[in-house]
Amino acid sequence: MPSLSDILSARHRIAPHIQQTPVTFDKQLNIWIKWENQQLTHSFKPRGALNKVLSLSRGELDRGLIAASAGNHGQGVGLAAKIAKTRVTVYVPQDAANIKVEKMIAQGAEVIRVPGQFGDAEAKAIREAKAQGKVFVSPYNDPMIIAGAGTIGLELMEQCPKADNWVIPVGGGGLIAGMIVAAQKKVKVIGVQSEASKFLYEEFYGRDMNQVIELSSLADGLAGAVEPGAATIEAIHGASDMRLVTEDQIAESIRYCYKEHDQVIEGSGAVSVALFLSGQLNGDGSTVALVTGGNIDEEKLRRIVNSSQ
Repeated sequence: MPSLSDILSARHRIAPHIQQTPVTFDKQLNIWIKWENQQLTHSFKPRGALNKVLSLSRGELDRGLIAASAGNHGQGVGLAAKIAKTRVTVYVPQDAANIKVEKMIAQGAEVIRVPGQFGDAEAKAIREAKAQGKVFVSPYNDPMIIAGAGTIGLELMEQCPKADNWVIPVGGGGLIAGMIVAAQKKVKVIGVQSEASKFLYEEFYGRDMNQVIELSSLADGLAGAVEPGAATIEAIHGASDMRLVTEDQIAESIRYCYKEHDQVIEGSGAVSVALFLSGQLNGDGSTVALVTGGNIDEEKLRRIVNSSQ
């Protein structure tokens, strides 16, 4: 796991290439919301990808990169590869959202669809990286990726210095792991997953992910099993709590942020605000909900926004 010093170094390394995203106060929910959907590529993912890729040697870069992604990480690595003047091949699950695949390709990435779910694409990418002698850029299981994601925590310490709680979407656990390090036990970190893919929720409470049956979810970027032996499996136990939200609650959050804040957010980024809309947590004016991304198909967004519960 990275240290606070590693996160500070990451902030310095990636600063020329990213934006500091805004924070606004939601009076209705009595919470602060940080909008990482306004980051480059409309996701927090470039933070970790840039920190990893820009730390590689020229020889490693010249051999090319391989990544696995549900969509947002692939865009982040594509951006980082473009800046570092290298190439990346991204393995994605067969049903990866077209809008995310198109954006990866637009960043210059080669995209290969793999039959099955995210775990299948990740396993394929790891095997190919070893076989081809290329660097595998994990979406979560890498201290450089984790440190880059943790730079959000440094921003929040400055933007919301009186915050007592950070509510963080959880997929593979890289983001929440970095936020836990950045919090330095001064802030409670609460994770949120979709009920449809609750791998790290089950790890957090029962230390057993083997019985999880993955279902389709609006929060596709959080979906998928976690790489066996991943550093994040133990790291997430530093969180204060882990919660679940339903598909209807995720849709409500997407709709709410669009109508109340004029923000386009995706299902993966919506789970944090969904926790408050569902009534599972009540805002006390000192809590930040992190919205992590905004890459959502326009037709899907329109359908959600125009639907009633």
